[in-house]
Amino acid sequence: MAAPEAWRARSCWFCEVAAATTMEATSREAAPAKSSASGPSAPPALFELCGRAVSAHMGVLESGVWALPGPILQSILPLLNIYYLERIEETALKKGLSTQAIWRRLWDELMKTRPSSLESVTCWRAKFMEAFFSHVLRGTIDVSSDKRLCDQRFSPLLHSSRHVRQLTICNMLQGATELVAEPNRRVLETLASSLHTLKFRHLLFSDVAAQQSLRQLLHQLIHHGAVSQVSLYSWPVPESALFILILTMSAGFWQPGSGSLPCRLCGEASRGRAPSRDEGSLLLGSRRPRRDAAERCAAALMATRRKSEVKQMPRAVPTTRVTRRSTQESLAVSGTDSKRELYPPATSYEASGTKQPSSAPAATTSASSSTSSKRAPASSASQPKPLKRFKRAAGKKGARTRQGSGAESEDLYDFVFIVAGEKEDGEEMEIGEVACGALDGSDPSCLGLPALEASQRFRSISTLELFTVPLSTEAAVTLCHLLSSWVSLESLTLSYNGLGSNIFRLLDSLRALSGQAGCRLRALHLSDLFSPLPILELTRAIVRALPLLRVLSIRVDHPSQRDNPAVPENAGPPSHIIGDEEIPENCLEQLEMGFPRGAQPAPLLCSVLKASGSLQQLSLDSATFASPQDFGLVLQTLKEYNQSLKRLSFHDMNLADCQSEVLFLLQNLTLQEITFSFCRLFEKRPAQFLPEMVAAMKGNSTLKGLRLPGNRLGNAGLLALADVFSEDSSSSLCQLDISSNCIKPDGLLEFAKRLERWGRGAFGHLRLFQNWLDQDAVTAREAIRRLRATCHVVSDSWDSSQAFADYVSTM
Repeated sequence: MAAPEAWRARSCWFCEVAAATTMEATSREAAPAKSSASGPSAPPALFELCGRAVSAHMGVLESGVWALPGPILQSILPLLNIYYLERIEETALKKGLSTQAIWRRLWDELMKTRPSSLESVTCWRAKFMEAFFSHVLRGTIDVSSDKRLCDQRFSPLLHSSRHVRQLTICNMLQGATELVAEPNRRVLETLASSLHTLKFRHLLFSDVAAQQSLRQLLHQLIHHGAVSQVSLYSWPVPESALFILILTMSAGFWQPGSGSLPCRLCGEASRGRAPSRDEGSLLLGSRRPRRDAAERCAAALMATRRKSEVKQMPRAVPTTRVTRRSTQESLAVSGTDSKRELYPPATSYEASGTKQPSSAPAATTSASSSTSSKRAPASSASQPKPLKRFKRAAGKKGARTRQGSGAESEDLYDFVFIVAGEKEDGEEMEIGEVACGALDGSDPSCLGLPALEASQRFRSISTLELFTVPLSTEAAVTLCHLLSSWVSLESLTLSYNGLGSNIFRLLDSLRALSGQAGCRLRALHLSDLFSPLPILELTRAIVRALPLLRVLSIRVDHPSQRDNPAVPENAGPPSHIIGDEEIPENCLEQLEMGFPRGAQPAPLLCSVLKASGSLQQLSLDSATFASPQDFGLVLQTLKEYNQSLKRLSFHDMNLADCQSEVLFLLQNLTLQEITFSFCRLFEKRPAQFLPEMVAAMKGNSTLKGLRLPGNRLGNAGLLALADVFSEDSSSSLCQLDISSNCIKPDGLLEFAKRLERWGRGAFGHLRLFQNWLDQDAVTAREAIRRLRATCHVVSDSWDSSQAFADYVSTM
């Protein structure tokens, strides 16, 4: 009896509040009021008056409201503001109540935007609070304009921060300064534990103060937080300093501008134990016994940067030259057996066993102590030396030799990655000539390459995405420099970045990363307008560089620039990138390729497929082969070498002359899903080909999904396809996509009647987008009604007048 008594007690309490509210409302409305032209409005119900009073005094009544019975609480929930509605969520769930409809209504009324049709919203509360946080941070919403958003007892940013999983920073870094301000310290601490994805959109030039705020923000959210993904979108003219700042912080580096620690958390960590030697090797890369040209170039670049820092110090340090031995000792090597590596990140104190430097000046002193005994006067050190292309220093003896087969190339790649002049240990090299000869006069200190021996290493992200962010040489060098040791990176997306010949830097850095112990990179998405390498050669190079890759998506919109007059004749790719040797076996499970125009060499594609025995999903977009026989060679390779293949997709390919090859595919008993999207399947001999295709499908018991959008199937083709579901068929097809196939309502109705006549049970999903169903809406609705008895139908309202060309082609 305890529960009913408690229920009655809470109900009586609620009635008392209702009575007091009614008396107050009655006294307020006792004064005569003028009636409007439309007549007096109906007075609010007693229950609504009570609910409003309770909502207005939740500060003192909250615990009592939480204890109300479910039926009463359900009527009060829509009257609460967003803060108390969020706080009462757990109690409402325990009483079997849902607030999703309330949050959805709040979204429609306050946010006034419609979610994408591709987005599946699982929690409207989290979606609303996340969007509310972003609007408040940017100042695009006025919380005082609506009583549901305004409550003096709550901080909008703090209350909504724990729901933020994704944060977008736009334009001139709005919001970064506010988040790192002292009043919002708790907000930033909450974000550090809740935020997973950080996005940058349409960034503009920013001032130094904004960049310093962003630096602190990234340090808290990435180095001490839970952010695992950083994405940059639509940055037509990237600001070098800001771009390099985002990259280096995402990679886990903190370059102190002074001896102070980044934050109080770092101060607490510094009082604990220091990282061990093994941990440092894991973070910054392992070592191997020799250095190659790229490593010496990277060491010289960083030594030059330290030289620039020394010039800015009050006391000039007389050092302008550095020996090859000391340059090597300034940077440890990464563990890989490849012939060329890019910018290994291990520090000089790891290689020599000396004590780790505590600050940038200490690192400079260490570099100075290892210079040659022949030094220039201090006065000459203060004068900047003009940079020039690398050449052997005047007056130096010794033959110039190079390693590797690309010794004769003198393009930008060669100058940055290959130091011309393999010298004996101890022979001097001029820093300006070595480090920046290929940069045509650009100051090496402006390259932005982080001096890793002077940087602190923290936690780094696992997913990096760059969409439409043009990469200059400076930006590409920095990115590749960081990638070569970014062992925590699991997914990399580079989309329309204008890499050009920088793709060779990228391949070398990926090869170096693959040789690092603990490399986690498993997904690479690469797309661009042009590529200096044909797409199949580029694919082979990537697969060789990253044999542990699981997902590879690569797209090139236009043919290779190899014959482009703007590209130097000697700018060809190094031989170790496009070697003709057989590709070793890899771990690819998903391969997606988007081809430029022009016939593709089938043997190159077959060589990739043969080495990908674990392939489960293959997608070819706009692929063109010289003959149907070449396409048949690819299909035969798939059957022999890719026994695990489950999903196969072809898009925008002319397969009108490859009907026998299509039948060969449909008879493959390992495939579970096949897509022929806009492949012109039925352009030739449809009357003969359709029965053959249906017969092949009726005998295939493993095929679960067939997608045929954009193949001009028509009514006749649809009715022929209905025979796949006949009683004598062994097909187990459960997903069928016949979008954009010139299907009319009468043909769809007849298709539905045949399925009913054969008594076929529910077979899954049927997609009908962009067909001519608007020509007879009544018949179309009847057809869809009948089809929904056997399958889940997905359709749309589409104006078929847009498809006049398709209509003419099927007349």
